[in-house]
Amino acid sequence: MQKQKTLATSFSMQGKGLHTGLDIQITFNPAPENHGYKIKRVDLEGEPVIDALAENVAGTQRGTVLSKNGIQISTIEHAMAALYAFEIDNCLIEVNAPEFPILDGSSRFYSEEIQKAGIAEQNAPKDYYIVKHKIEVKDEETGSSLVILPDEKFSVNVLISFDSPVLSNQFATLNDLSEFPTELAASRTFVFVREVEMLLQNNLIKGGDLDNAIVIYDQKMTQEALDKLADELNIPHKDVKDLGYINNKPLVFDNEPARHKLIDVIGDMALIGKPIRGRIIATRPGHKINNQLARMIRKDIKLNEVQAPVYDPNVAPIMDVNRIRELLPHRYPFLLVDKIIEIGGNYIVGVKNITTNEPFFQGHFPQEPVTPGVLLVEAMAQTGGLLVLNSVDEPERYSTYFMKIDGVKFRQKVVPGDTLILRLELLAPIRRGISTMKGYIFVGEKLVCEAEFMAQIVKNK
Repeated sequence: MQKQKTLATSFSMQGKGLHTGLDIQITFNPAPENHGYKIKRVDLEGEPVIDALAENVAGTQRGTVLSKNGIQISTIEHAMAALYAFEIDNCLIEVNAPEFPILDGSSRFYSEEIQKAGIAEQNAPKDYYIVKHKIEVKDEETGSSLVILPDEKFSVNVLISFDSPVLSNQFATLNDLSEFPTELAASRTFVFVREVEMLLQNNLIKGGDLDNAIVIYDQKMTQEALDKLADELNIPHKDVKDLGYINNKPLVFDNEPARHKLIDVIGDMALIGKPIRGRIIATRPGHKINNQLARMIRKDIKLNEVQAPVYDPNVAPIMDVNRIRELLPHRYPFLLVDKIIEIGGNYIVGVKNITTNEPFFQGHFPQEPVTPGVLLVEAMAQTGGLLVLNSVDEPERYSTYFMKIDGVKFRQKVVPGDTLILRLELLAPIRRGISTMKGYIFVGEKLVCEAEFMAQIVKNK
């Protein structure tokens, strides 16, 4: 079972803001379990805190902008990508300005500082968003599309395409997050000269220079206009006929623009609030369409607060029915767990197959067989009992007795042919032999029943 992670120690950074030109101080702090990414504006009275989640994104034209109650924080994507890449789940970020510092236009400095600060494992399981079916967003006008597909781990493919003689088609791939520090982090943002002109005219780029961006000159302009732009960016004059990259620093990678777009995808996907198990294929991505996908995933998370566990019948169980019979006193017709497929520090996943031969279907109901709800609760209770017994030495010498059941909800009927996936998780550590648990039953992807339990573990006489 993978555990949540946070920073081992705090670290601070300073830099200019791209849009404001302000000197910015930003501090990354460890945070408790299940905290997520939160950003605190320490320059404002009351120190407003914003959850770094997709539904709080206000604008995505030239970067990801968080907004809540009129408070905005922009250019967060490079830092979010670094936190996500190092599998940090919980972090409190304090910043004294309405944006993150642009630094060199990449995730490199964030990546380096995270490695120096160290990463601490926490006593809580990672809560993944497991992609179980294809999700796709498209923009017919721009030709942009993002597709996310089921996969065993997180990976990204990016293709960028521009109507440009300098930057036409490029692609980049991330197959494993461990590649991020060396293969992606140093990739800088890029911009076309025509965009720079517009940003300068609208006073939207006060803290940027050619040390923190790749500028692409791909459409001829007058020599006078190009010389004026060079003076504003503090670079040598260039012959107006020479199209190409206008850089103070050489490219880090031949496909650096595509790699930077991949960083942006990771940073925007970090805003769903959970690590992802799935493969993203991004064609001509941008912050706007990235966030559309992130919002769709957030909506799916809200509709399905707890995802159905993955059940592969080809994988050998952790406990088969014979082992279950050694631990539980129940026998036919009241043993309601067939096998256990997963056990973590604070959760367990079991399976119960419902067949037409179940004895209760003779009377409940002969013409329309429906599994009694009380037996669904009992199946959860037995599975939870196995979780509690798994926490003690010599579990065969103990029994569990349920003291209280609350919040029972039946969302869909269970009928012959259904396979129940039962997930029980501890709500708090077991103390003095008393445990509290939350139970869920799924049929396929649908949640059919849930309840909360209090149980006592007792040594057999």
